Amino acid sequence: MLKYKIGVVSLGCAKNLVDTEVMLGLLSKEGFGITNDPAAADILIVNTCGFIESAKQESIENILELARYKEVGSCKLLIVTGCLAERYKDEVVKEIPEVDAVVGTGNYHEIAEVIGEAFKGSKVLKYGNPDYTPEEGLPRFQSTPSYTAYLKISDGCDNHCTYCIIPKLRGKYRSRTIEDVATEARQLSEQGVKELIIIAQDTTRYGMDIYGEHKLHELLNELCRIENIKWLRLHYCYPEDITEELIETIAAQEKVCNYLDIPIQHSSNYILKKMGRRGTREKLIDLLSRIRSRIPDVAIRTSIIVGFPGESEQHFKELEEFIQDIKFDRMGVFKYSQEEDTPAAEFEGQVSEEVKQQRYERLMYLQSKISKEINQNKINKLYEVLVEGYDGKTNCYYGRTYADSIDIDGKVFFNSKTTLKPGDFVKVLVKKAVNYDLIGEISNESCK
Repeated sequence: MLKYKIGVVSLGCAKNLVDTEVMLGLLSKEGFGITNDPAAADILIVNTCGFIESAKQESIENILELARYKEVGSCKLLIVTGCLAERYKDEVVKEIPEVDAVVGTGNYHEIAEVIGEAFKGSKVLKYGNPDYTPEEGLPRFQSTPSYTAYLKISDGCDNHCTYCIIPKLRGKYRSRTIEDVATEARQLSEQGVKELIIIAQDTTRYGMDIYGEHKLHELLNELCRIENIKWLRLHYCYPEDITEELIETIAAQEKVCNYLDIPIQHSSNYILKKMGRRGTREKLIDLLSRIRSRIPDVAIRTSIIVGFPGESEQHFKELEEFIQDIKFDRMGVFKYSQEEDTPAAEFEGQVSEEVKQQRYERLMYLQSKISKEINQNKINKLYEVLVEGYDGKTNCYYGRTYADSIDIDGKVFFNSKTTLKPGDFVKVLVKKAVNYDLIGEISNESCK
């Protein structure tokens, strides 16, 4: 007989989602049921993000929303976990009395014990352990589609960018061993996963702490030996740690998608230095040139921060010109968030919200034109597509190419005379392109 039913809301990044999946795995192993209906849940958990102001607000709104189910649902316990819990543990308990337990980023493995204590009637606070390294082999309840999973290769961060609170919330950089990562990857493959998305706060630093040198390329080579894994995709590649060995591995290994997520944040040397970034505009141009020279069809995604303290109109124009020249395949733009306990929060020259919004809109407009131009060049080309589902509104199947990561990039919509299922790989001929998506038709040749 199952114990209480657990309902979970996971917010923020993919790294946080993996922690959520581990918590669910631990609870499932203890006999707890899992439900997607918050009204039916006996215990509700919000795994929060506390990175920037908008993320904090989203976390608080979700906590308050789930607190309602103590009155209108079956909820007996409300538990807050993750980055917001680590950062604002006292405030959460004080301001939201419905919360029964607060669990920080380094204590999520204690979730079953926390629930047991909370049922005894006292408020439970577990935090202050951000450098915790989970033991290998913890159970994990996969919440992503069966064919795709995130593979976290490290935790924490040593970069200490001046705008970022993550090192204080997640601790120092801690790599897992190649053997441990490969073991988990094989387990996911045995469960039917075909695409592994490699994640960490900084994937390209992988191995420096335990091996004394960059080891991401060796890890990728090891993962490529797993027979049923078809795609390996890299996220969060800090540009200064992208080595020649990594570039060569991506170029040589068929299973490694020609896709790199490289968050550059800015291109002005003045702003990059104030951000605490180790690179320069010149080094970025050289790196991107070398990558594209060695991997001609590479899709490069980046992230940009606008409105950083001291960013003048001239600095922003430098950034606009850089983006126009480089033409990133994918780009996310974020407005600088003045976060307490970060050096940048105290910098002079804070930019107004109005100017941040204007600059955000200018970059998004520019990127939409670039993206459309790039997509137009894909017309009449054949692409391998991972099928994700069928859209009843458009009466089309949809999926992703190697150039599209799950949830953040575009999709390919296409017709098929044969029935397809999520996780299939097919070849699609692109017939039409819009700003972010492609429209095509399935070819006669299918991919096994």
